[in-house]
Amino acid sequence: MFNIIIFGPPGSGKGTQSAKLVEKYGLTHISTGDIFRSEIRSKTELGLRVQSIIEKGELVSDDLLLEILRSAMKKHSNSPGFLFDGYPRTLRQAADLDMLLDEWGAGVDVVLALEVDDAELMERLLNRARIEGRKDDTREVIANRLKVYHSQTRPLINHYHEKGKLESANGKGSIGEIFDRLSALVEKRKQE
Repeated sequence: MFNIIIFGPPGSGKGTQSAKLVEKYGLTHISTGDIFRSEIRSKTELGLRVQSIIEKGELVSDDLLLEILRSAMKKHSNSPGFLFDGYPRTLRQAADLDMLLDEWGAGVDVVLALEVDDAELMERLLNRARIEGRKDDTREVIANRLKVYHSQTRPLINHYHEKGKLESANGKGSIGEIFDRLSALVEKRKQE
Protein backbone atom coordinates (compact mmCIF):
# COMPACT_ATOMS: atom_id res chain seq x y z
CA MET A 1 0.00 0.00 0.00
CA PHE A 2 1.33 3.44 -0.97
CA ASN A 3 -0.24 6.50 0.69
CA ILE A 4 0.09 10.15 -0.26
CA ILE A 5 -1.02 13.34 1.46
CA ILE A 6 -1.24 16.41 -0.78
CA PHE A 7 -1.08 19.95 0.56
CA GLY A 8 -1.59 23.08 -1.43
CA PRO A 9 -3.10 26.48 -0.79
CA PRO A 10 -6.38 27.49 -2.46
CA GLY A 11 -5.70 27.98 -6.17
CA SER A 12 -2.54 25.85 -6.23
CA GLY A 13 -4.04 23.24 -8.55
CA LYS A 14 -4.23 20.60 -5.82
CA GLY A 15 -7.56 19.21 -7.06
CA THR A 16 -6.37 18.90 -10.65
CA GLN A 17 -3.10 17.26 -9.61
CA SER A 18 -4.85 14.93 -7.15
CA ALA A 19 -7.09 13.58 -9.93
CA LYS A 20 -4.06 12.97 -12.18
CA LEU A 21 -2.06 11.23 -9.43
CA VAL A 22 -5.03 9.01 -8.49
CA GLU A 23 -5.42 7.98 -12.12
CA LYS A 24 -1.71 7.32 -12.72
CA TYR A 25 -1.10 5.30 -9.56
CA GLY A 26 -4.52 3.63 -9.16
CA LEU A 27 -5.01 5.20 -5.73
CA THR A 28 -8.28 5.95 -3.97
CA HIS A 29 -8.90 9.69 -3.57
CA ILE A 30 -10.03 10.55 -0.04
CA SER A 31 -11.29 14.12 0.24
CA THR A 32 -13.18 14.88 3.43
CA GLY A 33 -15.05 17.70 1.67
CA ASP A 34 -16.20 15.37 -1.12
CA ILE A 35 -17.25 12.74 1.42
CA PHE A 36 -19.28 15.31 3.38
CA ARG A 37 -21.05 16.55 0.26
CA SER A 38 -21.82 13.02 -0.94
CA GLU A 39 -23.16 11.86 2.43
CA ILE A 40 -25.31 15.00 2.80
CA ARG A 41 -26.71 14.61 -0.75
CA SER A 42 -27.50 10.95 -0.07
CA LYS A 43 -29.16 11.88 3.24
CA THR A 44 -27.31 9.08 5.05
CA GLU A 45 -27.21 8.96 8.85
CA LEU A 46 -23.65 10.29 8.67
CA GLY A 47 -24.69 12.99 6.19
CA LEU A 48 -27.48 14.18 8.46
CA ARG A 49 -25.07 14.36 11.43
CA VAL A 50 -22.54 16.34 9.40
CA GLN A 51 -25.21 18.65 7.95
CA SER A 52 -26.52 19.44 11.44
CA ILE A 53 -23.00 20.34 12.60
CA ILE A 54 -22.25 22.49 9.55
CA GLU A 55 -25.62 24.30 9.73
CA LYS A 56 -24.78 25.35 13.29
CA GLY A 57 -21.53 26.82 11.98
CA GLU A 58 -19.48 24.32 13.96
CA LEU A 59 -16.53 22.21 12.85
CA VAL A 60 -16.80 18.47 12.46
CA SER A 61 -15.01 16.89 15.43
CA ASP A 62 -11.76 14.99 15.01
CA ASP A 63 -13.46 11.84 16.31
CA LEU A 64 -16.22 12.06 13.69
CA LEU A 65 -13.65 12.77 10.96
CA LEU A 66 -11.74 9.67 11.99
CA GLU A 67 -14.96 7.61 11.84
CA ILE A 68 -15.66 8.99 8.35
CA LEU A 69 -12.12 8.18 7.14
CA ARG A 70 -12.23 4.68 8.57
CA SER A 71 -15.55 4.04 6.81
CA ALA A 72 -14.28 5.47 3.48
CA MET A 73 -11.13 3.35 3.64
CA LYS A 74 -13.10 0.17 4.43
CA LYS A 75 -15.18 0.74 1.28
CA HIS A 76 -11.91 0.59 -0.70
CA SER A 77 -10.10 -2.13 1.22
CA ASN A 78 -8.54 -3.58 -1.97
CA SER A 79 -7.03 -0.25 -3.01
CA PRO A 80 -3.25 -0.14 -3.61
CA GLY A 81 -3.20 3.05 -1.58
CA PHE A 82 -4.87 6.34 -0.78
CA LEU A 83 -4.36 9.97 -1.66
CA PHE A 84 -5.53 12.17 1.22
CA ASP A 85 -6.71 15.63 0.14
CA GLY A 86 -7.92 18.11 2.75
CA TYR A 87 -6.88 15.87 5.62
CA PRO A 88 -5.10 16.11 7.98
CA ARG A 89 -5.47 19.78 8.89
CA THR A 90 -4.12 19.66 12.44
CA LEU A 91 -1.40 17.80 14.31
CA ARG A 92 -4.09 15.81 16.17
CA GLN A 93 -5.54 14.71 12.83
CA ALA A 94 -2.06 13.73 11.62
CA ALA A 95 -1.70 11.50 14.70
CA ASP A 96 -5.18 10.04 14.07
CA LEU A 97 -4.27 9.29 10.45
CA ASP A 98 -1.06 7.55 11.55
CA MET A 99 -3.09 5.42 13.96
CA LEU A 100 -5.65 4.57 11.28
CA LEU A 101 -3.02 3.62 8.70
CA ASP A 102 -1.21 1.59 11.34
CA GLU A 103 -4.39 -0.51 11.67
CA TRP A 104 -3.85 -1.36 7.99
CA GLY A 105 -0.17 -2.12 8.53
CA ALA A 106 0.69 0.97 6.50
CA GLY A 107 1.75 4.57 6.92
CA VAL A 108 2.13 7.87 5.09
CA ASP A 109 4.72 7.34 2.35
CA VAL A 110 5.04 10.88 1.06
CA VAL A 111 3.56 14.32 1.69
CA LEU A 112 3.48 16.46 -1.46
CA ALA A 113 3.39 20.21 -0.89
CA LEU A 114 2.57 22.42 -3.87
CA GLU A 115 4.44 25.70 -3.48
CA VAL A 116 2.94 28.78 -5.14
CA ASP A 117 3.49 32.36 -4.00
CA ASP A 118 0.51 34.31 -2.69
CA ALA A 119 0.55 36.91 -5.50
CA GLU A 120 0.19 34.13 -8.11
CA LEU A 121 -2.54 32.43 -6.06
CA MET A 122 -4.45 35.71 -5.73
CA GLU A 123 -4.40 36.20 -9.51
CA ARG A 124 -5.46 32.59 -10.18
CA LEU A 125 -8.35 32.77 -7.72
CA LEU A 126 -9.58 36.18 -8.88
CA ASN A 127 -9.47 34.91 -12.46
CA ARG A 128 -11.35 31.74 -11.49
CA ALA A 129 -13.93 33.87 -9.66
CA ARG A 130 -14.45 35.98 -12.80
CA ILE A 131 -14.76 32.91 -15.06
CA GLU A 132 -17.11 31.03 -12.72
CA GLY A 133 -19.05 34.14 -11.68
CA ARG A 134 -18.19 33.68 -7.99
CA LYS A 135 -19.18 36.87 -6.23
CA ASP A 136 -17.90 35.67 -2.83
CA ASP A 137 -14.27 35.29 -3.96
CA THR A 138 -13.16 38.89 -3.42
CA ARG A 139 -9.56 39.96 -2.86
CA GLU A 140 -10.26 40.25 0.90
CA VAL A 141 -11.90 36.81 1.17
CA ILE A 142 -9.08 35.18 -0.81
CA ALA A 143 -6.43 36.91 1.34
CA ASN A 144 -8.14 35.54 4.46
CA ARG A 145 -8.35 32.01 3.00
CA LEU A 146 -4.62 32.11 2.23
CA LYS A 147 -3.82 33.43 5.72
CA VAL A 148 -5.85 30.61 7.33
CA TYR A 149 -4.18 28.02 5.07
CA HIS A 150 -0.67 29.21 5.97
CA SER A 151 -1.38 29.37 9.70
CA GLN A 152 -3.09 25.95 9.83
CA THR A 153 -0.82 24.09 7.45
CA ARG A 154 2.61 25.36 8.48
CA PRO A 155 2.74 23.19 11.65
CA LEU A 156 1.82 20.11 9.55
CA ILE A 157 4.46 20.86 6.95
CA ASN A 158 7.05 21.18 9.73
CA HIS A 159 5.75 17.94 11.31
CA TYR A 160 6.10 15.93 8.10
CA HIS A 161 9.44 17.56 7.28
CA GLU A 162 10.78 16.41 10.67
CA LYS A 163 9.50 12.87 9.93
CA GLY A 164 11.33 12.89 6.58
CA LYS A 165 8.09 12.53 4.60
CA LEU A 166 7.81 15.99 2.99
CA GLU A 167 8.51 16.71 -0.69
CA SER A 168 7.90 20.22 -2.03
CA ALA A 169 7.15 20.94 -5.66
CA ASN A 170 7.01 24.19 -7.59
CA GLY A 171 3.32 24.71 -8.37
CA LYS A 172 3.94 27.17 -11.21
CA GLY A 173 3.89 26.10 -14.84
CA SER A 174 1.57 24.04 -17.00
CA ILE A 175 -0.58 21.27 -15.53
CA GLY A 176 1.67 18.74 -17.28
CA GLU A 177 4.90 20.27 -15.97
CA ILE A 178 3.62 20.31 -12.39
CA PHE A 179 2.33 16.74 -12.74
CA ASP A 180 5.72 15.60 -14.02
CA ARG A 181 7.41 17.17 -10.96
CA LEU A 182 4.97 15.48 -8.57
CA SER A 183 5.27 12.11 -10.36
CA ALA A 184 9.06 12.27 -10.11
CA LEU A 185 8.78 12.83 -6.36
CA VAL A 186 6.36 9.90 -5.98
CA GLU A 187 8.66 7.63 -8.05
CA LYS A 188 11.62 8.64 -5.90
CA ARG A 189 9.72 7.69 -2.73
CA LYS A 190 8.45 4.42 -4.22
CA GLN A 191 12.05 3.36 -4.85
CA GLU A 192 13.18 4.09 -1.27
